[in-house]
Parts: sequence; C-alpha cells; structure tokens
Amino acid sequence: MATIDPAALANAQKWLLMHIDSETKAYIEKLKADNIDEFNDSFYQSLEFGTGGLRGVMGIGTNRMNKYNVAMATQGFANYIQANNAGKQCKVVISFDCRNHSREFADITAKVFAANGFKVYLFASLRPTPVLSFAVRELGCDGGVMVTASHNPKEYNGYKAYWSDGGQLVAPHDTNVIAEVNKITDISQVKTQQTNDNITLLHEDFDDIYLRHVMALSLSPQAIQQHHDLKIVYTPLHGTGGQIIPKALRMFGFTNVNPVPEQLEPDGNFPTTASPNPEEHSALDLGLKMAMKLDADILLATDPDADREALAIKDHNNQWILLNGNQTASLITFYLLSQWQKQGKINGKQYIVSTVVSSELIKRIAADFKVKCYEVLTGFKFIADKIHSLEGKEEYIGGGEESYGYLISDFVRDKDSVSACCIIAEIAAWAASNGKTIYDILIEIYQNYGFFHESLLSIVRKGKSGQEEIASIMRKFRENPPTHLLGQRIVKSVDYLNSSATGLPVSNVLQWFLEDGTKISMRPSGTEPKVKFYFGVASVLSDAQSLHCEEQKAESKIQDIQKELSL
Repeated sequence: MATIDPAALANAQKWLLMHIDSETKAYIEKLKADNIDEFNDSFYQSLEFGTGGLRGVMGIGTNRMNKYNVAMATQGFANYIQANNAGKQCKVVISFDCRNHSREFADITAKVFAANGFKVYLFASLRPTPVLSFAVRELGCDGGVMVTASHNPKEYNGYKAYWSDGGQLVAPHDTNVIAEVNKITDISQVKTQQTNDNITLLHEDFDDIYLRHVMALSLSPQAIQQHHDLKIVYTPLHGTGGQIIPKALRMFGFTNVNPVPEQLEPDGNFPTTASPNPEEHSALDLGLKMAMKLDADILLATDPDADREALAIKDHNNQWILLNGNQTASLITFYLLSQWQKQGKINGKQYIVSTVVSSELIKRIAADFKVKCYEVLTGFKFIADKIHSLEGKEEYIGGGEESYGYLISDFVRDKDSVSACCIIAEIAAWAASNGKTIYDILIEIYQNYGFFHESLLSIVRKGKSGQEEIASIMRKFRENPPTHLLGQRIVKSVDYLNSSATGLPVSNVLQWFLEDGTKISMRPSGTEPKVKFYFGVASVLSDAQSLHCEEQKAESKIQDIQKELSL
C-alpha cells in the first residue's frame, strides 16, 4: 500500500497555507485522500527552475507546471533582471506555443513583469521560439520568456528564459536566476496586476521584420527560380510552425508548398500523433502519407514551438527515408560552406558550431573548407553563448546539434526551424539545378568525408524513483567505466564534470572513443526523465549501392555495444 512521502506532505501543507484559490485547496485534499502516488509525485519536490527555465507535467502541486509556479518563477526572474539593470525601466518580450494553458501562462507572466514596472511586449497569438529570440534583440529587451515544452508529450508545458542577447540563460545568469527564483517561496511575494497596463501586444506585422532577415539568407536564388515548383509537403504537428513556415517558404520563392491539413491547426492535445516530436518517426506518418500521394520531393516537419525540424527524402529506389539530425546538420553545413566558398566569402575568420555529442562528420566538412568548428556542450544556449563571445571577432555561418536543431546566421540566438526549412528547400532546388537530389548530395558527402552513422538510445525513468535510477546509471559508468568494448581499447575517455580537462563548463556527460573512432556519449536529459546514450560509428562508403549495407553493419555494431554495456 502506498504511503505519503513526508516531503510531499510538508510541501502540500505549505501550499495550503498560501493564498491559493479554494478549488486548488480542495483538489489537494482530494488527491491526498484518493491517489497517494499522484500526490507524492505532485509534491515530493519543487519544480526546478533549471538552467533553461521550467518544464514539467501540468497540474496542481509544487512539482507541476501551473499558474502559481509560473508566477513565482517570473517574480524571481524579474527581480534578477532589475538587479542587473538598476536605474532603468526594463523591457521583456513574451511568446507562447500551442500547448494547453500556454496562453494563460503567458498572460500571467506578462502581468507579473508589468506589475514590477517592466515594459512588456506580448505576442497577441502564438509564435515560434526563434521569433521570440529574434524579438528580444530587435526590441532591445533585457530578457524574454517563451512558454513551451518544446517536443515533450501533451501533458507537459514549460517556460524558457532568455537574456538580453536573445539566447537562453548561461553562466553566471543561469545559476543566479535560479537563486532568485528559489527565494520566492510563497505566492504572496509575487507582484501582479489585473489590467494590461505596460503591456504592448505584437501582431503579424512583426513577423515581416523577422522574415526579411530570413529572406536575406538565400544563397541560390537562381536555383529557386528554376525549380520554384518543387513539391514540398510540410507539417507543423499542430504547432506554431503552421502560422509562419508555409509563408516563409512562399516568400523564399517556392510555389508548391503543401501543408498537411489534419495537422495544420494548432492543438495542444496533438490529436493526430502519439508524440509531437519530429525525432520520432511515427510523428511523420501523416506527412509521409501525403508526400507519397503527391510524389513530393521533400517532407519537412517541425515541433510545437518550431525550433526544430525533421527532413524526409527519397532514395534511388524512390523509397522515403527519414534523415536524423546529424545527417540534416551535415547537409546544411556542407551547403552553406560550399556556397560561401563559391561566393568568395571565406577568408579564415568564419566558423561553425557543433556539440560534443553530434556527428564527427560536421568537423570533417568544416576542416575541408578551412572553416573553424567549435564544439560546445549539448544545449543550444551554448551555441548562442559562443556566438555572443565571438561577436565582432569572427563571423558565424551556422551551427547545429544532433537533436534536429539548426541556426543559420546570428539574428536569432536559438534553434530556428523557419530559416532551416527555407534553406533545406533551397538545397533541394540547388541539387535539382545540378541534376541531383538531396539524397545524391548526402551520398557524395559520405564518399568524400567518410560514412558516419549515429544512433540514440534513451532510457526513460519517470518520477522520484526514476530520477534516482538515472543518477545511479551515470554513477555506475563514471565510477566503473569499461576499458574495452568489442575487443577494442577505449583510447580516450572524457568526463565533462572535469572542466579543466575539457575547457567547457561542467556538465554531467561521459564520453568514450574506441580505437576505430567509434564515439559513445551519455548524459541525463535536461528536459525529460531519461538518460541518453549517443553512438557514432565511422567507415568508408565506396559507392551509393553500398550505403544500405554500411548502415546495417554500423547499426549491428551499435547493438553489440549496447549489449556489452547491458543497456
């Protein structure tokens, strides 16, 4: 029989003493009486305002996304922004996605900031994360908030916090904001207002400012003119992308853009898919069905806040294949660098950014074009921070990570699927103008730089016990790492908790390299209850016909490694 967790009981009692509404109080008492497991999970801890903000299951409780936790987090964030901008009226901009309660949470956030004397810009309707990041810089704001849980299941919502550079919080602001948020322990400490004083609504005309920057990214306008009728199928998976990406593609010059009608309308219940995560192949089922029906050239999909994109293309047998994030990032990197080189824009001062768990192929491509490739920790805020640190010194071309996120140019400081979708479509047009397809370009990349195959294994462990098990898994491999795998020595082992060895901020990441270049990385997710294992295998691709065989060999090798690690 389940028993009440003492910490959960203490947290619930504190909430019952706060100035919360009677309906919430009644729900807490009923939950404690009727569902002890849910009561414990709702209250055993406070929902952590982590280095990226808040994210959690929606509901009542200290460990849930709700109006009280959003208001208290906002008060702490407001206090920190004001402390860093003494003597001036601070400004923030707020956006929200399609999720249930996103608009409500955005309104609460706006009214707390406004009550604290901020000039607040609030998007009148849902907008993608990259538009929010752009708006922070364009409007000269001191911070920003995006209400979203990105690609998480429908039960989740979240709150991404941004600094004045348009990037998510990094050191020292991340830990300092957390400290300020943790000081807000009662809703009575929160300033709020019922009116819309100091709140300015942003409408669709702001999109045009952002889209003018996106249009300027085009590197092959002649190819688009020649192949403007390329058949593009696009699905926003019920998210914010449907409001802007078809428009952006048409502005880029594409005249045959076909949104998936069943998934075009925003809906926080995501009724046509089990998960709104474009990394999961099943999320693209409806898009693939439409792409096959139309005999499309490419299929594009974006997640609910439209910061990440997925790409599906046809192989030489006219079969649809879904590219992973590393493949798409490699394609974009190769295209950008080849066009920059062709236009004589590379002079040794340019750079791209990748992450420590992304494909080694990206570094090889950059080296061939004599462009620097900086590696950062997982999380796009680190790419944004690298751009910020090199501003005025070196020129950023693009950057990405394996989890389907890419950023072209630097007017946005977070993942941007709007510009990425436009450039991917342009790559398809450019390939067609050379008598090729994107698949042909991918094959050529593998033949020139080596075949790289990556795979991700996620072990999900929910709740308090799951959190403890994830910590135990990481501790086991940190304290007792293998010395060999598949009969090969581990020639390099990196523990990112040791920053002096990596030159990067401390992070709970382990990484091993085998003699043949195989790379294995592991880290707990920062946004979901899972530990992630990344595998990368390299070999040689002699011809296009060998690709399937090489993929099978690489996948078999990865499965053998997983068995040896008892995963």
